[in-house]
Amino acid sequence: MLVSAIIKSVQDTMRKDAGVDGDAQRISQLVWMVFLKVFDAKEEEWELMRDEYQAIVPEGLRWRDWAINDEGMTGDELLDFVNNKLFKELKEMELDEYSDSKAFIVKAVFEDSYNYMKSGTLMRQVINKLNEIDFTTQQDRHMFNDIYENILKDLQNAGNAGEYYTPRPVTQFVVDMISPMLGEKVLDFACGTGGYLTSTIEHFKNTRQIKSVEDNQILQETIMGIEKKPMPHMLAVTNLILHDIDAPMIKHDNSLTKNVREYRPIDQVDVIVTNPPFGGIEEDGVEINFPEKFRTKETADLFMVLLMYLLKDGGRAGIVLPDGFLFGEGVKTAIKEKLLEEFNLHTIVRLPKGVFAPYTGINTNLLFFEKGKSTEEVWYFEHPLPAVYKNYTKTKPIRLEEFNLEKEWWSNRVENEFAWKVSVDEIKKRNYNLDFKNLNRESKDIILEKNEIINNMMQNQKRISEILEMLMS
Repeated sequence: MLVSAIIKSVQDTMRKDAGVDGDAQRISQLVWMVFLKVFDAKEEEWELMRDEYQAIVPEGLRWRDWAINDEGMTGDELLDFVNNKLFKELKEMELDEYSDSKAFIVKAVFEDSYNYMKSGTLMRQVINKLNEIDFTTQQDRHMFNDIYENILKDLQNAGNAGEYYTPRPVTQFVVDMISPMLGEKVLDFACGTGGYLTSTIEHFKNTRQIKSVEDNQILQETIMGIEKKPMPHMLAVTNLILHDIDAPMIKHDNSLTKNVREYRPIDQVDVIVTNPPFGGIEEDGVEINFPEKFRTKETADLFMVLLMYLLKDGGRAGIVLPDGFLFGEGVKTAIKEKLLEEFNLHTIVRLPKGVFAPYTGINTNLLFFEKGKSTEEVWYFEHPLPAVYKNYTKTKPIRLEEFNLEKEWWSNRVENEFAWKVSVDEIKKRNYNLDFKNLNRESKDIILEKNEIINNMMQNQKRISEILEMLMS
């Protein structure tokens, strides 16, 4: 059975349970179970590869100890074990500075997880279904992407998931254009479910940068994320483990709660790729962590300022921002002034409506820039919709191959119907308004419209002449 079919069957079973209420709880229930199964599969690998390996999950609590047998615990016995032993002991693991970093991950995951199921019999059915997936095989591990995408699609319907979901074609395009090199520190400080980080790992593999055990160790130490919400944090950790990151460096924290003035050069990174939450309002007190002229409660603006402090000189960034940032005034103007003076904002890709369907129709942009050199001109590229689309939808999403237009243009930039450039002087004249329209496209549209009018007039004139000839005869 396909992994996606197994997951659907699991969720159908959960719907019968009186304790699981709604998609969000079903997904949360599924995620901690998948995490424990995935982690156990990885521990089996580590035990085979390392003679001195010490198990993280205590014996008796490992997935293989209590879940792997179809005829194992069920009913009230299973429910009592999960609630009063499994969760209790994993939440209360005693750790210190000498503990394995992977142990902190397990404890953090279970501290923020709950068992919502009330029926031990239905839980056994779910466990048996999950046991049909073997995460020790490359095929099933690869197929986890199906599970992952299904979960993300369900999350879209379970609430405001826009703040931690970015379409995979967008994350992969941004990473490919930033082109991180192995050894550079890569950070997403609003990482959600880890899409940008796994795209970075895929980029390293596709460009054949990981060639040895030493290279793999460098990778382990240079992929970093921060996510404040429990469920996406757990998904990000699981996702990175399945991408062979043994101890994912995904902090469960709010990036905005640290004073930006406290960041030191050692805290700065080479690459930041991110889609910060936009449209949200931060809690009282967060803005005091920022210089006075940048203080606001608008989440995306604060993340943009944070990015400026965390990127080292020569560092590169790709970020998703809404149209409101481009033309906004007040604090936004101050942020854009700093951006153009201290960074080279070389490219803005303007995305059409529907890229983030169905949870928001806000127009979005991809901003690419480097730190350490001021901006002289900004290139714009207007990403076109496919010919048959009026806009992107949930059933007709954006596809990676559509970005081939930008990729072909990227290293050989010329103005065309999709691309144009604006000088920094022109931007300053407009009080740092970055919302420039595609004049090339508008000119082309005007020419097409003009030609169409002329053709219509000529056809009408011809028809009038034919009618006059008929009347005269």
